[in-house]
Amino acid sequence: RFAVSVGYWKDPYIQYFVRQAKERKAPEINRGKSACYYARVHGVSYLIKAFLKKTECNCQIVNLGAGMDTLFWRLKDENLLPRKYFEVDFPMIVARKIHNIKSKPPLSKPIMESHSGDSLLIDSHSLDSSRYSVVGADLRFSSDLEEKLKKHNLDIHLPTLLVAECVLVYMTPQQSANLLKWAASTFPVAMFINYEQVNMTDRFGQIMIENLQRRQCNLAGVEVCRSLDSQRERLLLNGWETARAIDMMKVYSFLPQADVKRIEGLEFLDEKELFEQLMQHYCICWASKDSSNL
Repeated sequence: RFAVSVGYWKDPYIQYFVRQAKERKAPEINRGKSACYYARVHGVSYLIKAFLKKTECNCQIVNLGAGMDTLFWRLKDENLLPRKYFEVDFPMIVARKIHNIKSKPPLSKPIMESHSGDSLLIDSHSLDSSRYSVVGADLRFSSDLEEKLKKHNLDIHLPTLLVAECVLVYMTPQQSANLLKWAASTFPVAMFINYEQVNMTDRFGQIMIENLQRRQCNLAGVEVCRSLDSQRERLLLNGWETARAIDMMKVYSFLPQADVKRIEGLEFLDEKELFEQLMQHYCICWASKDSSNL
């Protein structure tokens, strides 16, 4: 929310989900984090749009642990909506999101505009329209997840893109393996995008873990975040045919350099080294399963 307000990228919808923070953090924390978020948003978005273009939007997206994400609205603005867009999160989070959607016309109007057919279903823990669904479910139980998604017209024969951003790390390695296995075995044509921590066994990684633990935040799946190789292996061992992983510093170097120059002028950053270390401890991994050679 802070990064958007300063101008790192445009997101006219985030203001309806997250209030602007009143206090400002130390510039190097803000600048480092904002640029990290910028690389994450652009990196993930690049892969999502590549998938949408390959399938000519004749596909579905399942955003796992979506929280207050605004991607559905941004894709609609760009005329890039898939055939159906699903979001999954804990029922409590979903209830909050649905409340915001119902009470804010700039959020509800685009859903109504893209909706066709029967009446739109909405209750406190789920929303289902013809193009957008929000489902309350626990990702640790894939049979329950599948049942709820199918109730909202998930089509397992459509090319499917699954996105998880800082989600798998909160599950045990066994639980995330089960989720990845379920996805790989359910959809004949699919892609999985995972944004997550990496290189967590070095000193910087250990400090990150300790800081989170002090805030009662336990990374149950951190052992899979040892390296880019361990991130790739997890995907390949759980049924995905191809898998790649790159750290965020690499992603940052791939982004359009004129825009990178623009964002680097937004806030002064003295601690370049700290920023680079932060970027080397997050990565984007993507895997695919492609029975029809897309």
